Parts: sequence; C-alpha cells; structure tokens
Amino acid sequence: MRIGENAPDFTLKDGDGNDWKLSERRGKTVVLLFYPGDNTPVCTKQMCSVRDNWEDYAKTGAEVVGISTDSAASHKDFSQKYDLPLTLLSDEKGEVVEKFNVKSWLPGRSARAVVVVDKNGVVRHHQVQSLSVFRPKDDEVLKAIGQANAA
Repeated sequence: MRIGENAPDFTLKDGDGNDWKLSERRGKTVVLLFYPGDNTPVCTKQMCSVRDNWEDYAKTGAEVVGISTDSAASHKDFSQKYDLPLTLLSDEKGEVVEKFNVKSWLPGRSARAVVVVDKNGVVRHHQVQSLSVFRPKDDEVLKAIGQANAA
C-alpha cells in the first residue's frame, strides 16, 4: 500500500450488522482509523478523543470510521459505552488489515494506523504507528484530511 495508489475496495459489517462498502463512499474523503481493540486503554483514549473533537472532524466533510478485528457486537457495546459518533467496522478475519498493510505484532490484531482516501478512491495518507501505545494526534489526522480534500 503506497500513497497515490487506489485504495482496495472492501465490505465490512458495522456495529448493527449492516454492510459498509468503501467504494460506495466515492465522492467524499474517507478516514480509516485502524486500532487494536475495543475497551483497551489507548484505543479508548483514541476513540474518545475523536468523539471530543467530532465537530472539527465533521467540518471536513470526511467520513470517519474505526476498524478493528473485534466483532460487530463488541463494536456496538464499545460505541454505546463511550457515546462514539463514528461508525466502527468489524474486520474479524483481518482481510482489510492485510489489504492496507496495517498488521500488528499482536496476533490477530490491527496495528494503530490512519489511512485517508480521497474522493476519487486514492490513498493520500497512510501512517502506521510503530508502537501501538502511541495514538495519532487529532490535529495531524485533521491536517491529512485537509490535504486529501485539496487533492
């Protein structure tokens, strides 16, 4: 996966069991926030930070989703527990994690990563945190969204 390449299409289930397909989002910027797992300390801080800065994310017009290998049911509980405004997608088989080259050193988990796909389906930002204890900063993600919107 390289910046400037077309993002591979995928379909995953959201917390309600509905299909979410990347190619159906063409025409808008999409942010894929990969994270290792629901209800873990750093992941909870990351998703709650997105929630707390949701107004800034919403102003960009981008669709922001979280992706982990946890189940749709786990995502639903996690989202409700912390009142998360973003859609969480379940990649239980790790197929999307593999496609976007964001595998963790933890077996069966995603690394913490941010992928921004522009309105034409092109990857404009691809950052994987080498240590999953560090979460991406919201201002950096928002800057990447702005750059993708301008592309």
